[in-house]
Amino acid sequence: MTLARNPLQIGLFMPNCSNMSAISTYRIVPDEWDYESNKRIALAAEDAGFDFLFPVSRWRGFGGETDYLGTSMETMTWASALLAVTSRIRVYSTVHVPVFNPVVVAKMGATLDHIGKGRWGINLVSGWSKEEFGMMGVDILEHGARYARTRAFIEVLKGLWTQPPGSFNHDSRWYQVRGGYSLPQPVQKPHPPIVNAGNSEDAKAVIAELCDWAFISMASLDGARETARDIKARGAALGRALRCACFPFVLWRDSRDEAEAEVAKIIAHKDEVASGNWLRGVNLESGSFDRFTLDMMTLGAGAWPIIGTAEDVAHQLHALHEAGLDGVLMVFQAYLRDTGRFAREVMPLLREMGTLSPAR
Repeated sequence: MTLARNPLQIGLFMPNCSNMSAISTYRIVPDEWDYESNKRIALAAEDAGFDFLFPVSRWRGFGGETDYLGTSMETMTWASALLAVTSRIRVYSTVHVPVFNPVVVAKMGATLDHIGKGRWGINLVSGWSKEEFGMMGVDILEHGARYARTRAFIEVLKGLWTQPPGSFNHDSRWYQVRGGYSLPQPVQKPHPPIVNAGNSEDAKAVIAELCDWAFISMASLDGARETARDIKARGAALGRALRCACFPFVLWRDSRDEAEAEVAKIIAHKDEVASGNWLRGVNLESGSFDRFTLDMMTLGAGAWPIIGTAEDVAHQLHALHEAGLDGVLMVFQAYLRDTGRFAREVMPLLREMGTLSPAR
């Protein structure tokens, strides 16, 4: 049974951070983290008919030779620049809940939605990195409390975005808002799409009640199918239609052997220090990648590998859609080059399968 009723939405997990494509010293193009590269990639993705751009939010790197994600562009300001130069593609910001006040984010988000004429969305991260938040004097809460705070954060956002200005009140352990006032409110009604990442029970509960998209990690196709089914069923029980997205590392060549040889080179040059730091952090503090190895983390920091020929890639993306995934945030080895290649070589195959909408 196909859970995903609408065409697959395709997007990029953008390289707004250094070494985004892999935790490896092997690369075939210069690092693409800088703004001019991101702008070119965004325009190429929009021209290709992609649906959205999604960033990583980091405040420091993970050491090793690559210092994985150590150089990064903050995602609210990054989104404003990309929304200003694009006209159709949706652009998300990723916000760490412990770092921002939701009243400030409501104002910033509404501003971004006006800049993009209704094309902005937000990905909320409950926060798990002691190294990042320790340098800000922000304590890491236990898991349940993190999601309780995220719940309150979303409630404040929605209240300020949807209720008459000056009428919204909120009182929780985390935030106190009296006569909440934020104008302009967003262009999108009732509010911009809200995304949360996580596979835990706490995350699923918040997603089902308050979010629009679940951003899930996956260790197997069956696991992704079950997670998507679970999240959508939780939403349906509350009268809400939810969507799920994952992030695959997509690499293709003329033959499977060539593609697999390229992956082997990436893994052979993995940054074991940075990979280990990343894996320990996300397991100890978030628990999202407890079944992953260092080799699995090397490709896009735990992205699902989709490797082979263009036909193989199309069939594997189709399988994700059939499993209930509504969107994919693709990690590319060479973003600008591969965005064009994907449009020419893979998207026509996906349209033939009915996985994507007809060409615009």
